[in-house]
Amino acid sequence: MNPIEQSPWHAGERQLQDTIGMAERMAMIGPKVIRDHLPEQHRDFYPLLPYLLLGVVDDQGIPWATMVEGAPGFAHSPDAYTLQVDSLPSSQDPARAAFRQGAAVGLLGIDLNTRRRNRMNGRVGALDPDGFSVQVVHTFGNCPKYIQLRPVAGIARKPGNEVGRSTGLDDAAQAMIRKADTFFVASYVDTDGERSVDVSHRGGNTGFVRVDGNRLTIPDFAGNQFFNTLGNLQANPVAGLLFIDFESGDVLQVAGRTSLILDGPAVAEFEGAQRLWTVTVEHVVWRPAALALRWQFAEFSPFSLALGAWQRSPA
Repeated sequence: MNPIEQSPWHAGERQLQDTIGMAERMAMIGPKVIRDHLPEQHRDFYPLLPYLLLGVVDDQGIPWATMVEGAPGFAHSPDAYTLQVDSLPSSQDPARAAFRQGAAVGLLGIDLNTRRRNRMNGRVGALDPDGFSVQVVHTFGNCPKYIQLRPVAGIARKPGNEVGRSTGLDDAAQAMIRKADTFFVASYVDTDGERSVDVSHRGGNTGFVRVDGNRLTIPDFAGNQFFNTLGNLQANPVAGLLFIDFESGDVLQVAGRTSLILDGPAVAEFEGAQRLWTVTVEHVVWRPAALALRWQFAEFSPFSLALGAWQRSPA
């Protein structure tokens, strides 16, 4: 029997599923929705995209989330077990050094103009200066919850190549995070000598990420109950976050140690949150105008609008 037919969930995911009484049900659902190949609809979807989100892990064990760009068709599937990506992160991107043959990688195909998204993880196959292939391990679809509509509005004449690195969030980085209604998160877990990397979307009202110096607090809302990200963090408490200024193309990548807050008064402070997680930022990479694409905000997800805001105690 293919192992995926037994259970696609690792111990961290199962533990969190159990906390909400869903472990038994998810044990039945998992093998039905998580595949070891790209179904036709996924193979048709990826070539439509001019951007793709990636999650990788560097030699120090730091996960990084990043975005690569290309003309539609730059990501395509020659067969059901392979995704070819004709692009690589720039040399200034901390994710670039992690790309090598056999490396574990997570991918998220997301269309911010339609709210459609599909996820996969696998291993880097062929690698050359123009791109790389990914051998599929897991694939599955995602619901459109909390995705704000943002069609591509233009392309910069030339993306920037400046980079700034630090170990903490300065005022500009904190301001960018406080304005964000969207970010992407990379996480990973090592199980029985095999590494699995995930990259996921997170969205909410503007300012849904609380910033307290170098500590970020993030609400976790009702979702698909897979707990791919939080299950990874339960087993391996490190994450890499990607914030994008969609109007300027600025990129902020942060990474650090995480913790989960599954219940208690802190969770109740945020209307709609089912639990919280925190990131203590240890690594910061700021890349102004690093992306060629520009997006225009169209509308919030109705699911985001239904959420509350932080109820702060008086100073």
